[in-house]
Amino acid sequence: MSIFIRGIFNSYSDILFSNKLLLSVSLLVVSFFDPFAGTSGLISILVSNLTAYIMGYNENSIRWGTYGFNSLFVGLALGNAFNPGPEFFLLLIFASMLTFFVTVAIEGVLYKYGLPFLSLPFMVSVWIILLASRQFSAIELSERGIYHLNSLYYIGGKVLISKYTLINNIYIPLSIKVYLVSLGAIFFQFSVVAGLIVAIALLITSRISFVLSLLGFYSAWYFYKFIGADISVLSYNYIGFNFILTAIAIGGIFIIPSFQSFCWVLMLTPMIVIVSVATSGMLSGLQLPVYSIPFNVIVLLFLYIIKFRTKFKLRIQPVIYQLNSPEKNLYSYQISKKRFEKSIYFPLSLPFWGEWNVSQGHNSKFTHGGDWKHAWDFNIVNEKGKSFRGKGNHCEDYYCYAKPVIAPADGYIEETVEYIEDNKIGEVNMINNWGNTIIIKHAPRLYTKLSHLKPWSLLYHKGDFVRKGEIIGYCGNTGRSPEPHLHFQIQSTPHIGSKTIDHFIASYIVNNNQNYELKYYDKPLENQKVSNIVINNLIYNAFHFIPGKELNFNVYYHFLNKSEKIKWEVMTDYYNKSYIYCHKTKAKAYFNNDGYIHYFNYFEGSHKSLLFCFFLAFYKVQLGFYDDLIIKDIFPVNLVANSIALFFHDFVAPFWTFIKTDYTLKYKSIDNSYDTQTICLESEINANNGFMKKEKLSFKAVLADNSINKVEMYKGNELILTVHNN
Repeated sequence: MSIFIRGIFNSYSDILFSNKLLLSVSLLVVSFFDPFAGTSGLISILVSNLTAYIMGYNENSIRWGTYGFNSLFVGLALGNAFNPGPEFFLLLIFASMLTFFVTVAIEGVLYKYGLPFLSLPFMVSVWIILLASRQFSAIELSERGIYHLNSLYYIGGKVLISKYTLINNIYIPLSIKVYLVSLGAIFFQFSVVAGLIVAIALLITSRISFVLSLLGFYSAWYFYKFIGADISVLSYNYIGFNFILTAIAIGGIFIIPSFQSFCWVLMLTPMIVIVSVATSGMLSGLQLPVYSIPFNVIVLLFLYIIKFRTKFKLRIQPVIYQLNSPEKNLYSYQISKKRFEKSIYFPLSLPFWGEWNVSQGHNSKFTHGGDWKHAWDFNIVNEKGKSFRGKGNHCEDYYCYAKPVIAPADGYIEETVEYIEDNKIGEVNMINNWGNTIIIKHAPRLYTKLSHLKPWSLLYHKGDFVRKGEIIGYCGNTGRSPEPHLHFQIQSTPHIGSKTIDHFIASYIVNNNQNYELKYYDKPLENQKVSNIVINNLIYNAFHFIPGKELNFNVYYHFLNKSEKIKWEVMTDYYNKSYIYCHKTKAKAYFNNDGYIHYFNYFEGSHKSLLFCFFLAFYKVQLGFYDDLIIKDIFPVNLVANSIALFFHDFVAPFWTFIKTDYTLKYKSIDNSYDTQTICLESEINANNGFMKKEKLSFKAVLADNSINKVEMYKGNELILTVHNN
């Protein structure tokens, strides 16, 4: 029952690309301005969703309204076109089933191209029904649209007629009136009041969608005037909703809202006008309405052609994971861009254990220049910065000499050289420039080369497969190497003399005089001391959330002086994304864990849920322990900002972000004095709303016994709640 109820509401809001309940209820009310059309729409949703359920289609798709909103369109259109009667309702049932079949068929075709089916199933189905109905003599055309006052009198008598007349007599500029009627026309309700309700609901639920609806409509309005077209055509047929729906779809739903997406709304408007005029002429001979065909044609064309770009000069970013809200799409993208903009690169690690020094970085003044500028040289230095013990006259005096060299990622050994002898200190081998070398192929056109290795120390040979982190050889002093060091570069071809390519190291630690810093998809700089993340088993196990794992906590609320037990469970969704689920509040906290870093991606549900506090406290956790290491990140603005400030911020968010949300995690202490290790972490959240600073939230966590043992939450300096592992 919950699936069908939610599926009904989502079918209404899906029409405006949303899943907000307020919008659903508002649109449901608007659809019943014509009670018969509203009833027909509701019946169509039920029939379509019931058909999907009986045939065994995915329940989530039914719940999301995927199979309902096109049937809703069909029901509203037919309910508006025909008079009620048993013959009509029988036709409506089969029309709804037909719409479901057409929806599945079109979805299957467009899915291969990664395109949405929009309202194409509605267009195909309603045209078929309208053409067929001309032979159904028992079904009568409706005159309610012509004699709408009679319909209003039948519903509410003279009182409703007088109120309707009063509202209609209020002066409204023609453009605003047509805008509102166009909004109402989306639901086949051609009245200012219906459009006003839709506009208000749209404003409350999405400021970006509201602005885009105005941009889409008024760009069309003025384009009509500019080209000298008859503006009454737009007013009479109420096809202005094509511009509104296209603007919302391109400006903020399928494309990340930005200055560029808004510009494309303006540029696509003339095309919609052309398609509208052309299709009107084509369909007039068949006496079929245009409906939303211009919207479907332009949106699908645009989304299709941008898939074939080879250069991204236009700076428009398609939405990868649809959140059904321009604001959520934008704020989620901003976080993903900051976090993962460089993660499209192959995840390579540093090719050694322990802490090494970058003796020569990219584009250096020594040997890393020209076509070979994107390379690193590594050695080991002591606390005084010296790379050798004693006088350093022998290779064995150097701290890095004979130290293990490891594979930076899985791959196949492409080439090896291991017969070249070590140089004497201060001398170089210019004939065999690279010395003993091993090249690993990790992916097509991605190779790593490790050079100056110790003679006869390679443990793998050409054709062998090597795992990330396995020892492949030992550091030496061969080739153009006056003293022992490791040369490391990334290249796109398998040859020993290949040019370098610019690439990133996935994650590593920088030691700035015992002040540790986490780097994520970055490049080590000259004279930095760097190391791979050394995993701490306690932190790793505490944040090792595998599907099926249960988390049980006892919570004490200090300000209420009461306690309760909380149960969470780790699950995966339809897209195999992992999340923690709260059984009490139904909230979900989506996360990723790459074995080195745990981070939350997104939160769904009530912010009053304890799970939201957990989401805030452990938003990003590096799985090794380093004294006083500080992790910094930013939150999606819509999750932590003040609601009033956020409302105004949404209007300008595609162009300017004035709300700043910061996350900081500190690694405070580690205690090995008892049988079990104990680690203390502290995190802090600040949201600067531009005008005032929100009160700080902070958390203190204790990890023990391979779990999160205790968490305290503070608002300012006041202790709010304490959580204990059960």
